[in-house]
Amino acid sequence: MTATVRRALVTGASTGIGEATVRQLRALGWEVIATARRAERLDALAQETGCLAVPADLTVPADVERLVSEVSAGGPLDSLVNVAGGAIGADSVATGSPEDWSAMFDRNVLSALRLTQGFLPLWEADGGGDIVFLTSTAAHGTYPGGGGYVAAKHAERVIANTLRLELVGRPVRVIEIAPGMVATPEFALNRLGSAEAAAKVYEGVAAPLVADDVADAIVWTLTRPAHVNIDSLVMRPRAQASNTLVARD
Repeated sequence: MTATVRRALVTGASTGIGEATVRQLRALGWEVIATARRAERLDALAQETGCLAVPADLTVPADVERLVSEVSAGGPLDSLVNVAGGAIGADSVATGSPEDWSAMFDRNVLSALRLTQGFLPLWEADGGGDIVFLTSTAAHGTYPGGGGYVAAKHAERVIANTLRLELVGRPVRVIEIAPGMVATPEFALNRLGSAEAAAKVYEGVAAPLVADDVADAIVWTLTRPAHVNIDSLVMRPRAQASNTLVARD
């Protein structure tokens, strides 16, 4: 690897926004480490793009430690892109499962926290890097049936905001990307449990965002000059004005 090649670790890389981010960074010539739980999907992505596949379950601390060690052994890391996460269900606060809320907190908040804590000491030693937190417009406002996911994404956003204050003056950029309605193959399906229910989320919406739109925003923030930090970027499809107001045909 030459000194001009940049390295990124992208989580949640087996599908959706994570996969699209891997593809776009590789197209720019970055060295990319892709991680997710599904090894077979990562292997296919590696064969197509030339990324390095390192499967890991980020809710398991031992897996995170192994991932940090393997990535660090390959040289300095320029960017950590925290995409892994997701929602479970659309229950009200009154009926929501504490187990589901705990799982969403682990996937969206603690996974990103564990990796961030793993790489911060290394950045202090080798000159710095960038951390991207992929949150959601759910991190900026709530909606009925979204309590658990909203709470998790608010927590993830607060980590980014607090970390930016704690690291002021140090060579680490902390970036939040908060997309609204994004039509990906698995997000709504995993959340609602059926293809029919997932399709209704996007029904009548002329053009929801797609994974490449969000990946493009992530890549744009990472490729700004080193002195430019994009603190928070909120993006929605034109058809969506808020978490609850969407134009449908």
